[in-house]
Amino acid sequence: MLGPVETRSVSPVFVGRTGELTALTQALSRATAGEPQALLIGGEAGVGKTRLIEELHAVACAESAVVAVGGCVEIGADGLPFAPFSTALRSLRRQLPDELTAASEGQQDELARILPELGQSDRGALGEDGTARLFELTARLLERLAADRTVVLVLEDLHWADASTRHLLAYLFRALRRGRLVVIATYRADDIHRRHPLRPLLAELDRLRSVRRIELSRFTRAEVRRQLAGILTAEPDPALLDQIFERSDGNAFFVEELACSMEAGSRTGLSDSLRDLLLVRVETLPEDAQRIARIVAEGGATVEYPLLLAVARLAEDDLIEALRAAVGANILLPTADGDGYRFRHSLVREAVSDDLLPGERSRLNRRYAEVLEAEPSLVRADERTTRLAGYWYNAHDAAKALPVVLRASVEARRRYAHCEQLRLLERAMELWDDAPEDVRRTLRTPDDAEAYPPGGGDPGPTPLRYLDLMAEATVAARFGGERERALAISKKAMRVLDGENDPLRAAWFWTQRSRLTQELTRGDGRQELATAEELVRGLPPSAVHADILVNIASWGAVHRPGPESLAAAERAVRYARLVGAEHIELHARLTRGWLAADAGDAEGGIAEMYEVRDRADELGAVGIMGRASINLPSTLESVGRSEEAVAAADHGILVCHQRGLANMEAWVRANQAQSLFSLGRWSEADTVLDEAEGLAQSPTARGLIAVRRAELALACGELDEAQSHVDLARASFGMHDPQPQHYIAPARLAMGIAAQRGRRAEARAEFERISARGFPPGTQRYALPMLCAAVAMEADGLGLPGTDAGRAATLAAVRTHAKRLPTLVPVWHAYGLMLEAELARAEGSPAPELWERAVAAFEAVERPYEVALVRHHWAAALLDCHADRTEAAGPLLQAHSEATRLGARFLAERTALLAGRARISLSPASGAPTTAAPDPDPARSLARSLGLTPREQDVLRLVAAGRSNRRIAEELYISPKTASVHVSNILAKLGVSGRTEAAALAHRLHLFPDPVEPAGQPRAAT
Repeated sequence: MLGPVETRSVSPVFVGRTGELTALTQALSRATAGEPQALLIGGEAGVGKTRLIEELHAVACAESAVVAVGGCVEIGADGLPFAPFSTALRSLRRQLPDELTAASEGQQDELARILPELGQSDRGALGEDGTARLFELTARLLERLAADRTVVLVLEDLHWADASTRHLLAYLFRALRRGRLVVIATYRADDIHRRHPLRPLLAELDRLRSVRRIELSRFTRAEVRRQLAGILTAEPDPALLDQIFERSDGNAFFVEELACSMEAGSRTGLSDSLRDLLLVRVETLPEDAQRIARIVAEGGATVEYPLLLAVARLAEDDLIEALRAAVGANILLPTADGDGYRFRHSLVREAVSDDLLPGERSRLNRRYAEVLEAEPSLVRADERTTRLAGYWYNAHDAAKALPVVLRASVEARRRYAHCEQLRLLERAMELWDDAPEDVRRTLRTPDDAEAYPPGGGDPGPTPLRYLDLMAEATVAARFGGERERALAISKKAMRVLDGENDPLRAAWFWTQRSRLTQELTRGDGRQELATAEELVRGLPPSAVHADILVNIASWGAVHRPGPESLAAAERAVRYARLVGAEHIELHARLTRGWLAADAGDAEGGIAEMYEVRDRADELGAVGIMGRASINLPSTLESVGRSEEAVAAADHGILVCHQRGLANMEAWVRANQAQSLFSLGRWSEADTVLDEAEGLAQSPTARGLIAVRRAELALACGELDEAQSHVDLARASFGMHDPQPQHYIAPARLAMGIAAQRGRRAEARAEFERISARGFPPGTQRYALPMLCAAVAMEADGLGLPGTDAGRAATLAAVRTHAKRLPTLVPVWHAYGLMLEAELARAEGSPAPELWERAVAAFEAVERPYEVALVRHHWAAALLDCHADRTEAAGPLLQAHSEATRLGARFLAERTALLAGRARISLSPASGAPTTAAPDPDPARSLARSLGLTPREQDVLRLVAAGRSNRRIAEELYISPKTASVHVSNILAKLGVSGRTEAAALAHRLHLFPDPVEPAGQPRAAT
């Protein structure tokens, strides 16, 4: 009797959805061609999302694609982290065992946090970068699996997804760039209320052009008719069709339920309520089958057969008969792997669970918990603790629930599922007061807890306090991206601490609040660190004290590098050694090495940084490895060791790539691009930045990349592009936490852009704004180029109308700042010489000997762009001193050649124009510098080379003299309209945006060396 029911409850005919299925098959085709695809499928419960996926499954298998399906599990706050990914990867492991083993080689222990079968993942959490690292490794695993075959990854019921699953899915949708991969996620649109946690993710994904969203609507009357015809194997009676269409409102699942119920004789007794509609077929089952349905509904999305047998307390034959009835009625289905049972549709499970009486629900959960405690092997090891925690919690037994909830939180942390860890810790805090005192006394802190134990380096497990739960919850919230929640918990903890004498734990919370203040863009966090430092003053050395000191040193390194920050780093090293906290010591030593190099001890500081990097590699200390990968190349670059910096960055890129530190890898690549720029390898720098952009996740990393892009664009003369990157950098860095490295470089670039456009007032304003903040010791790498750019701007404007005002103040400010900046390493010394030469130029003194010294200094540190720039100025200085043109030809030819090779268009044009004025040929046949035949009017020749007609040259001459269009018309005896047309043509040919820029360019190129007579009466016609 059950056979016909089973075959007819689902229509064998796939109804409607032609457009949606076409979209999915097209995505499959694009993925097969090598373009990863991401799709979201939404629709109300029962509308047919799963059936659509089944049709795609059939198409994909016919095309030899590999399909893996994983479903999210609805078990509340203590949800299984990464549940759908674990299920899908387990399916891939069954289908592609050798391929998955090869793709995960070397990363098995990390990936075991999602797929436990791969290895041991209980090494403890490795800091806040652990989650990002796991996500990157998972993305890379899928890309490798999909390199030679099409893989379809389906994640169902995203509305139940745990936070870790949502974050990983968002990461995949953003990060997947290669492979024959299709990632599809389905969700119930009717469940996504305003406060649903999936809602922000959907909004974020809607902004990604790479993600396609498909919404399934209800069936039309004609489609319902076709569905009923498939279910009933005959055309439905019109009255029956009308009744079912009206009651189902076109919902495919409701059509099935109504059709089967009415066929079973329930036409008149059927309730119109949704719950009754879903329960009516369950209530027609035999009593044992109904009981089993209730037990399965409370056991979770899937219940293993051995567990069900133990909980049901039925003879096995009776259990099998009950299951046969439920399966035959299409209420339950065997799971894909054949070891358990689930409801065919989650709506039915929800209805059955909701129909349980309160006492009945807690009794069933207690029975599940008792059975699982007695025989843990009944469920998969990676699910055991989490499910046991849920069973005991829902059984309302605080004494039993609290310890297991805490164990589940530790397991979640070790899987980098920090959001789930936070929910479990909050549940533990909820249970704390209800648990008996003797149970609480038996609890101990995990020996690998993220929150530093207050008494020392590593005292091992200690009695657990409520404050310890709050400390772990604060860290879990911060690592999980819920910083507002972390700040709220830390503030609550401070109120609890008001009644206790525990300065170490209070200081620890203030340190956390410092980090949160910075991450939430509410300040720089220094005051919070000062409070923490005051709390531990005079106390014996501890890990907390060492951690505070290393945070103070790190804060100082990026905000106020100098002796005070260096001293803080040295104290942090001593304290960390006293308490045996090696990881804190390595962080402190890395900061100390960085600050020592900034103070001028380049050899000693860099040697220490290498030692820290190597020790971190030995220990596998991922956080320190990532930080050293960033800081070491940056410090090498700052002291002029660019080739070494590129090599150190290569090492860092390898480390970050192997460990899945994508955002850190982006940062390392941005630093490497800066060194490649310094070395004149600009095309390589551009390629490296392309790679970095694909990896960057944090605003700071994106801001750093934007600064590097702006530097390249400005040097190449692409002013609009440079400006857009400067704007992006400033937006990325923000204004809440000003750091010299974040505001000096963008200001220097903005000043250079404004100066090249002839907007000298704007450029001066940039300098004055930064100059007012000062340049503390240790900022030479940023400050010296900034001072050189400021003086160069004033030197270029020497003699231009209206540029004298403010020049003296700028030069005086530069001299004042320069006196405070030591030039103890060769590259700083080279910039110091350039600054001295620029100051002389800005004051009208050519000083070729100063430029010659600057050339030698920059040649020694391998800075080809700077060498070309100072050679140009050297040649100009020689010519201004009326030296032999042959003497100036050498550096001028070399400057032009190097600028052309680099692609420094603006510098190449300046050298060419200078050569034209001096009648020096830049294309000698013999390879030796030669001079060209005298040009009777080199200025006119230069203007012609810019495409200006004789009349346009006359107009430009008057524009440069500050004449209005009306005055130009009067002096040239043309109409004002004609003058306006000429001015527009001139601006277009010169590539400038306004009259001021055109005048500045004409002056800079010496197009009109003879001054224009003062404006007066119109000159006589000639």
